[in-house]
Amino acid sequence: MAETQNQNKEKQQDLGQLLKVRREKLSALQEAGKDPFQITKYDVTHHSGEIKAQFEALENKAVSIAGRLMSKRVMGKASFCHVQDLEGTIQCYVARDSIGEESYADFKKYDIGDLVGIEGFVFKTMTGETSVHAEKMTLLSKSLQILPEKWHGLTNTDIRYRQRYTDLIMNEDVRKTFVARSKIISSIRRYLDEKGFLEVETPMLVGNAGGAAARPFETHYNALNEDVKLRISLELYLKRLIVGGMERVYEIGRVFRNEGLDTRHNPEFTLMELYQAYTDYNGMMDLTEDMFRHVAQEVCGTTTVPYGEEMIDLGKPFERITMVEAVKKYTGIDFDEVADTEAAKKLADEREVHYEARHTKGDILNLFFEEFVEEHLIQPTFVMDHPVEVSPLTKRKPDKPDYVERFELFITAREMCNAYSELNDPIDQRERFKAQEAALAAGDEEANTTDEDFLNALEIGMPPTGGIGYGIDRLVMLLTNQPAIRDVLLFPTMKSLGKENQ
Repeated sequence: MAETQNQNKEKQQDLGQLLKVRREKLSALQEAGKDPFQITKYDVTHHSGEIKAQFEALENKAVSIAGRLMSKRVMGKASFCHVQDLEGTIQCYVARDSIGEESYADFKKYDIGDLVGIEGFVFKTMTGETSVHAEKMTLLSKSLQILPEKWHGLTNTDIRYRQRYTDLIMNEDVRKTFVARSKIISSIRRYLDEKGFLEVETPMLVGNAGGAAARPFETHYNALNEDVKLRISLELYLKRLIVGGMERVYEIGRVFRNEGLDTRHNPEFTLMELYQAYTDYNGMMDLTEDMFRHVAQEVCGTTTVPYGEEMIDLGKPFERITMVEAVKKYTGIDFDEVADTEAAKKLADEREVHYEARHTKGDILNLFFEEFVEEHLIQPTFVMDHPVEVSPLTKRKPDKPDYVERFELFITAREMCNAYSELNDPIDQRERFKAQEAALAAGDEEANTTDEDFLNALEIGMPPTGGIGYGIDRLVMLLTNQPAIRDVLLFPTMKSLGKENQ
């Protein structure tokens, strides 16, 4: 134990000395009138990936690149280094006779992590590696910290999430994930724009945080002397726009839910909701299936994508099954044959499904689904026709009024989206809000409260409408084969340092 403590102490002393040397190098540069932090711009003509992909066209042509120095091998009068930019790394040949004696002396003092600009021409080495022959080198920024050891990268997950900037430098796969995330969102926008949808923005600070079952974050608006909440959903404002005649709208934005953190949940996450007038939940199913297929093909180049040990087939028609059928398939229980709430609770007792006193038959059906069905839904599956008790904003099925025209899409046993034939009956909606208020009073902290302005909008008249909400982070997880939501959030929620054990 004492030996380990001594080793750690020696490492800290060595690190401190290395950091001191870097600052001394910076001071020397500044005294010599070569302060890199005085440089305000650098003209970049090419990136590493572009040079490699277009070598034949660029061979012997002048290029200007910039990036982070990731390796350096000094060999007397000539050296090699690798520079990393957005598209990857590229080798550079740096010779004293090409850049000049003073510049070469400066280069030899550069540290791994420094940001450099290199002007030169493209060539291939004797080993066939596409490289840049440097003719001018500029130090653009001095790195005063030590990067993690190159060959092992950055593997400590806590540091990776807290210092995403270092993670992006050291782990190429992480950079690729977040480039893919950006491409996924761009692909979604193009798809919806081409379908005639308008992208809009709605408030994040709201008086009534409705549209989902979740606890909101609460704060105080000093200027108005009012308590407000951070939105948990985009739904109610987007529906107001449908009332106003904007027939196809969508929003991609952050929402905030005061809940726990796990591999599928982060308190702030990216949600997309869209609403289309004059269609229903069947139209939303068709749109969703087509959009998922389109985005996968455009971003991944295929509609069959790996996820863990599974191959997810987005190319074939998605399975469609009702919640009652799904529960019957995996438990043998047909809730259409369950007489009432008392009978449903008896079944729950027999199957050891926990429920609350306020729960009714529909709630218990949903609990059975969560307990016995979700884990089996690996390939794309639309689960339809939920009980009305768990769907306060959804239109009832005309032939089965205890159920609603709603679906959730499950892939890899995760809910990917939630959609409705939207409830546009203001009288029915008011009654559902009353039921939610009763649930809130009975202790359900995730229940909605009555939104009078939204009810007023419905009374003005909302057309038949299909609506849907997508968890963008989960879609990115699927298409980039990432196991946890933190791996697709650039800056996931973390407990403050020093408070991890509190």
